[in-house]
Amino acid sequence: MARKAAKRRYSPSAGDDVAREMRRYKKGTAKSGPRGRGGRVKSRKQAIAIALSEARAKGKKVPKKASKRKTTKKTTKKSAVRKSAKRRG
Repeated sequence: MARKAAKRRYSPSAGDDVAREMRRYKKGTAKSGPRGRGGRVKSRKQAIAIALSEARAKGKKVPKKASKRKTTKKTTKKSAVRKSAKRRG
């Protein structure tokens, strides 16, 4: 029987960082941005993202950020007009 592909793993210390940040978020003292100038953290996702970002900066084992879906460039209005003019003749 074939083995499943290994799942992405986080280091235990990265998990500790997330837990610490969640405590700060629940307490209401978690801040975002450099030196907390970005304001108070307003969501759980934001708190987790901050913790993982700090863990990456410290060099802990954290999987790479998930890339956004790649989209193709939309044609501009001018090029669309040119294409339709060429088709007409």
